[in-house]
Amino acid sequence: MSNAVESSGTESLSRNGRLLILITAFLGWMGAGIEMSLMVPTTRPAIQDFTARSLAESESAESIDPEEMRTRIETSADQWLSWFIAAFLLGAALGGLVFGWLGDRIGRAKSMGLSILCYSVITAMSYFVTSPEQLLILRFLACMGIGGMWPCGVALVMEALPGMTRAFLAGWIGCSANVGFLILGLVMLQSPITRDSWRWVFLFGGSPAILGLIVLAFVPESPRWLSREDEPTGSSPLQEVFGPKLLKLTLLGIALGTVPLLGGWASGQRLIPWAGQVGEAEGLAQLKAQVQVCWAIGAVLGSLVGGWFASWLGERLSYFLISLLSLGLSGYIFLGLDPTMGAFLPAAFALGLISTMFFGWLPYFLPTLFPLRVRATGTGVAFNFGRIFSVVALLSSTALSAAFAGNIAKMGATTSLIYAVGLVLVWLIPKHSQLDAG
Repeated sequence: MSNAVESSGTESLSRNGRLLILITAFLGWMGAGIEMSLMVPTTRPAIQDFTARSLAESESAESIDPEEMRTRIETSADQWLSWFIAAFLLGAALGGLVFGWLGDRIGRAKSMGLSILCYSVITAMSYFVTSPEQLLILRFLACMGIGGMWPCGVALVMEALPGMTRAFLAGWIGCSANVGFLILGLVMLQSPITRDSWRWVFLFGGSPAILGLIVLAFVPESPRWLSREDEPTGSSPLQEVFGPKLLKLTLLGIALGTVPLLGGWASGQRLIPWAGQVGEAEGLAQLKAQVQVCWAIGAVLGSLVGGWFASWLGERLSYFLISLLSLGLSGYIFLGLDPTMGAFLPAAFALGLISTMFFGWLPYFLPTLFPLRVRATGTGVAFNFGRIFSVVALLSSTALSAAFAGNIAKMGATTSLIYAVGLVLVWLIPKHSQLDAG
């Protein structure tokens, strides 16, 4: 399989134009990483705040046993976290369709700029919410922009930067979101997210709005898209992606994207609220932020090398090994460790390193499944559509929360079994791709 990025039609881009595309795509997906990560450490403090205000207004707080109150808050926080992640998954899935379609219709750069404005401006509006229901609606709308950023950014970078390998570009894009996770973790070390101080996170999440305006004003369009030779077939991009010629590849892409998305959000990301829960009980205020930082450092490295790993070992073997190691590490952490143990932070780093290699693997492989004329739509569908299936499994975990009385370790161990599905899917990965044909 060829590992070079297609170069036809890119000669019209200046060196500065290519550099601007590379930097803004990185920053756009980095900002999306901040957006994706902010609800995990924010949900418990926000729900504590909303619950305390609600009880104060009802004047019934004194009649509730403290232990009952704690259990109610922990269960409610975990259930709302599942709902917030579900809003993210559904919003991103819809955004992948909408902005991916726009990317094939009006251009990759314009759609990328609009997606950045969508996720940042609406996140900033979340500062003013007064209930979890309001926050849920705004998260859904903001996450449409997150879902749109990925396919438009990946398509733009892969088409506009000749002379660079797919492995490098996949790693560059893949690691950027995890840099966002890391940045938020480092900020949290200096400004802890508490029940009395959590709204600032949404203003911080709104800061990429400036980047969105810069992209719309200055980032050049993909020359390959402007001079595309594979003209539309008469069908819409979405119809073609789900049409008879591409349907099998589209469904495979959806399945391959679902495993790491569900594994990461329903299992791996539970490390952070678990650390927050235990840290609060043990008086370790920095534990939650420390876990996020360790996980994110591993994630930056893992997603950076994911594309090279796929190039080195091949798509099948690399996906198999990432799935196997993610399954084993998750079981070890959730069944054998506790956030206060000395081995927990290194284990969180290791899980971040291994499980996020998927996110270097996916931008390396998914664009190769689709021809140029529908690449943004197809990539967006493949990466984001699996989020819909993830929602079903994730909302089912609210039943786990009740069954396990808010025990995050047991819930994480159960949901991490999704990685076993990846061990089977690898046999369906084709050996050749659309990208090889140019």
